[in-house]
Amino acid sequence: MSTETLLSEVDDQLLILSLRRRSMMLHEGFPTIVCLCGSTRFMHQFQEAEYEETLAGRIVLTIGCDTKSDDMLRLGEGIKAKLDELHLRKVELADEVLVLNVGGYIGESTQRELDHAIRLGKRVRFLVPM
Repeated sequence: MSTETLLSEVDDQLLILSLRRRSMMLHEGFPTIVCLCGSTRFMHQFQEAEYEETLAGRIVLTIGCDTKSDDMLRLGEGIKAKLDELHLRKVELADEVLVLNVGGYIGESTQRELDHAIRLGKRVRFLVPM
């Protein structure tokens, strides 16, 4: 079996599990889970969106650290790759994704997260309408 086929099957299984989980939660009145995606250069927008989404009654999954700050720059690309992978798992847990595309900007990592969300059938919202 090719790697591409295996990845496709894994994505299919993730989608099925996500739909089953969400179906069970809807019956229990469980809040919507939203994952914020965007460039860490827009930390202020992440904070604002987290605040607004929480007040709207949603559970918010967001970035764990600011890799653009001086302290985080010394971590190196290996750590950034692991953080990017971790954020993809948050996308999988979420019911929907809110893309913080400030000024219409969508970077490489954010595009990968957006593509993953679309592949999994997640609802996608944008800060700046596309």
